[in-house]
Amino acid sequence: MPSIIETIAEWCAAPPPISNTARRLAHDAIADTTACLYAGRDDETTLAVSRAFGWQGTGEAPLITGGRQSASISAMINGTAAHALDYDDNFRPGMSHASAVIVPALLAVADRVGASGSAFVDAYLVALQAQDFVGSGVAGSHYTAGWHGTSTVGSIGTAAGVAKLLGMDAQGIAFALSMGASMASGTKGQFGTPAKPFHAGMAARNAVEAALLASEGVHGRLDILECEQGFLEMFGGEKPKGYNVDEIAGTKEHTIETVGVMPKLHPCCGSTHLIVDAAIDLMRGMAIDVDEIVSAQCHVGIANYRNLAYSAPKNEMQARFSMQYCLALAFRKRALSLADFTQSAVDRFNGDSLLSKISMTHYSADEEERAKPYLPHKLKITMSDGVVIEAERTFARGGLADPFSESDRVKKISDCLDGLEGSEKIISSLASLDTQKNLRFLDPLFRGAESQALRKSG
Repeated sequence: MPSIIETIAEWCAAPPPISNTARRLAHDAIADTTACLYAGRDDETTLAVSRAFGWQGTGEAPLITGGRQSASISAMINGTAAHALDYDDNFRPGMSHASAVIVPALLAVADRVGASGSAFVDAYLVALQAQDFVGSGVAGSHYTAGWHGTSTVGSIGTAAGVAKLLGMDAQGIAFALSMGASMASGTKGQFGTPAKPFHAGMAARNAVEAALLASEGVHGRLDILECEQGFLEMFGGEKPKGYNVDEIAGTKEHTIETVGVMPKLHPCCGSTHLIVDAAIDLMRGMAIDVDEIVSAQCHVGIANYRNLAYSAPKNEMQARFSMQYCLALAFRKRALSLADFTQSAVDRFNGDSLLSKISMTHYSADEEERAKPYLPHKLKITMSDGVVIEAERTFARGGLADPFSESDRVKKISDCLDGLEGSEKIISSLASLDTQKNLRFLDPLFRGAESQALRKSG
């Protein structure tokens, strides 16, 4: 019987026909991530990684901070930028920020092979499906145990997409997946620190290096996902689902169409989004005097609870992982924006009395394991006159269950690309990515960043 990696690689080498809907959804995800990448170019973590590794300034692949470097370093810096603001999409099957790893990794090798837009989309879809397959065996138990799926599942699955774009066959893709498994790492205990966005950059770099090593014949065990001392045994958590070869081999519909990625409406940890969306929904339907709120109790998943470790955040990184900060802002403003996650905004808002009125509880691991398929996040607001207002949400806005409107989607991308000359053409070209002969239309992203970096250094 073929191993899990061999089965995934065979699927990736010759996937079933991809629907037009799946390709359109891929266009949207790539556009959203490209915009987040540009928006994260000036984040301090992005700039720090660039100062550490991008200083040489020459190489085959562009840097969002200006100049060029090796494919490996480009993937790392651009991947960090894509995830720096926590505005990029989530992907439940991998428990990962899938696209923030995939898009920078593919961009890093695109010039090497002269990739067309269609080839780029093909490779993106392979990488996303591979993340689904790798994540399927460990599921939520991996994430609940404390592993960051972005840099574990992301490293492995994305390697398949890079190998695909490099033109490798099933054996080469299998070698890349195996090498990616040896590079998987990253703990959620780092959330709220600069290490967290670096996890996406690290995973993008890992994927590129795994594929390049595989192209030279370097590989590990092809049963490394399921063997003793392999990925499942070491990373699976308490009750992993395990892998099913027949399910993987028999996959006909692409995960982007059946499960989908979840682009973010709010630039903060996705663990806050169901509660924030529930609060905004309430305030659209009724008048709530937020100064009369006595308490706001949030009931969330156990992994979400663990992710949100900062009840009184001291900086913008911690604020993104604070239910208290994000929900209080939603009560006050009915929306969250990039401007809310700066040091000055945190200093200004952190003393708001609403933060101390917000509390969290969580489902047990057993409750979540028995749920089919997902448990709702619940919000219970108690007012000073004793009135209790309750709401719940099972899905955040942005995913297939509650997708963005076209205007919301374009507005987010336009806001992220604000000030970039020629952004309208980039948005239009991304929307028709399958028809683009190459990716040269993205050059202004990197030229604009380079010019800005030069102005700063001068």
